[in-house]
Order: sequence, then structure tokens, then C-alpha cells
Amino acid sequence: MAADQGDGAYEAAPSESTRPTAKQDDPPLSELCPGGLGDEALAATPPFELVVVTYRSRRQVEGLLAGLPADLPTVLVDNSHDEDGIRQVVESRPAGRYVDGGGHGFAKAANQGARTTSFDYVVFVNPDSRPHVDALRALVRDVARDATLASSAAMPVGSDGRPETGVGGWEPSVLRSVVHALGVHKLAPRAGLFAQPERGTATDVDWTTGACLAVRVATFWSLGGFDEEFYVYNEDMAFGRTARERGLRQLLRSDVVVPHSAGGSGAPSLEMLRLRGASMARYVRRHHGPAGAGSIAIALAIGSAARAGIALGKGERTVAAGYVEYVKGILTGHAHVGGRMVPAPSADTGR
Repeated sequence: MAADQGDGAYEAAPSESTRPTAKQDDPPLSELCPGGLGDEALAATPPFELVVVTYRSRRQVEGLLAGLPADLPTVLVDNSHDEDGIRQVVESRPAGRYVDGGGHGFAKAANQGARTTSFDYVVFVNPDSRPHVDALRALVRDVARDATLASSAAMPVGSDGRPETGVGGWEPSVLRSVVHALGVHKLAPRAGLFAQPERGTATDVDWTTGACLAVRVATFWSLGGFDEEFYVYNEDMAFGRTARERGLRQLLRSDVVVPHSAGGSGAPSLEMLRLRGASMARYVRRHHGPAGAGSIAIALAIGSAARAGIALGKGERTVAAGYVEYVKGILTGHAHVGGRMVPAPSADTGR
């Protein structure tokens, strides 16, 4: 779920008028998934279920489902306890089902969707993504044909058609974090933290976004699923790390593009920006030791603080506030959603 990480903390969410909808003009299907059309390709695609995690996102979910076949098997895992009446929306579809996610974050809810499926393959899709069904089929065929793949991900693009920053990336390190903080990644795109490949280019990454991600369910569980220690953000990075440790790889299909709008959930944006920083802090503390984690956090905090100052100089107070919240999250490792601390301190570390 970490697509669109932005230059430091994030990029401002598009306005409602620019968010992709089911009726928006899309690229030709031959661009969305080359070779993915026709009866032969359809017959070669094993059955799969769509897993959508939602939180006060009825409008986004309706837009997502409106662009997909009514009989496409879909499970909606709702972290807002049907507060917006979304249950009726999914259960009105012939193959739709509803699961109450319990409000414990994306990773846990996504795992619930995969745990309760009767299918061998699932595709995790964000509510604010607008995939064509042929794009979903292309991803499923990838993992069905290649047992060395942990997953296959589409490439999310913004309203301008350009790939989002954070469609995938590399394992954090002190050097990569400094490159990112200084903005050098704009000159050396593969030296920073987050990938932003051009369409159709081959890019080797350590992890891929979960905005539109297909997995073989058995493989997914052999890797432990998404790490539920992450409320949201960095669970995709952690999944990629586990896959690499087990000798598997993740495929980023830069030729399969999906319109996507970051920030489409119902959670307040500043809360989520602080949570993004806190999740990164939690990840590096777990995998890079005190010295490495501290250096990475400081580098990212300095970079975001500098960008906050630049935004203030331009009069962009909302953007600056977002960077400040990210700094708070990366330095403390904690954030609050709905008045509750997340991630909750773990029993083994107290963090």
C-alpha cells in the first residue's frame, strides 16, 4: 500500500475532479496489458478473487466496482464496520461478499480477505485504483505460470498518466536515504528509495506496491502474508523482504498500468502522513539495528523538514503540514488514528 511516497513524505492528493473514475478516458487496452486480450488469454487465466480493503471509502469502492464485471468474485474487507453502508454495495453483486475487518489496519484486513477466500489466486486492489479486468487477468497469469514469483504488481499512474513515485523500491539504507533526502534521486532514479519507472521499462526492485497486486494464495501464506505489525504502509516492503529471503522475487509490470489516486480513503490525511513516517521507522528499527535505523530516520526527517520549509516559502501551508507530520512519525515511531495509537507498542520491543 505504499504507492506514491513522493519526494519526502508524500505528494498532495488529487482533487475529486482529477481522481480517476470508471468513466475516465483510459489508455487503449493494448497499452494496459499487451497480449492480455482475447478468448485465448481469458481461457488461460485461472479463477481469482478481488480483495478490497476499505475504510469509509464507499464512493471510491463504487467507482472501482462500476468499471469491473458484475460477476467478478470480490471480497470487501471493511475497517469501518459498515459505517457508510458499503456492505449493501458489495453484497448486491452476484459474487460479492463482505467481511468486517475489525478496524485493525490494512495488513490485517488484507490477510482476512486472503484467509477467507476459496480461490487459489487473489488480487489485492486499493479502492482508489481503477484497473481494467484484463490488467487483473494479466497479473494472475504471471503468478500462475511462474512458481518463483511471490507476486505480480501493476504500475499505478496518476491523473496525468505518469507512473507514481513508490510503485516499488529498494531496501532502505543510510546511503539511499541520504540520496532521497538530498533530492539526488531525481538525477539518479535508481539510487534512492522509491522507483518511478517509465512505462515498459525493466526495473529490478526489492518490493512492489500493494495497490494492485496478484498472489498465489498458497505462496502468500508460505511467506506469512502481510506483516500485521504494520497498521498500514511498509507491509509491502516487509513482504518483499521476506520473499527475497525465501529465494522468491516480485514482478513489477510497468507495461500493465492502473489509474490510481493516492489518499482516497476516509482517514484524515495528516494522520496518515504521520503514520507513514511511523511505519517506516518501525520497519528500519526491526531490520537495520539501532545505529542504521537512527541514521535512516534522521536523514529522512531532515529531508522532509527541508521540504516543509520550502513549501512554507511558497505559501503551501497544507503541504508543509504534511511533511511536518511525517517528521513526527519517522522520529517517534508512533501515530494515532481515530484517537488510538498505531502501530501499538509491540510486546518484545516496547516500541
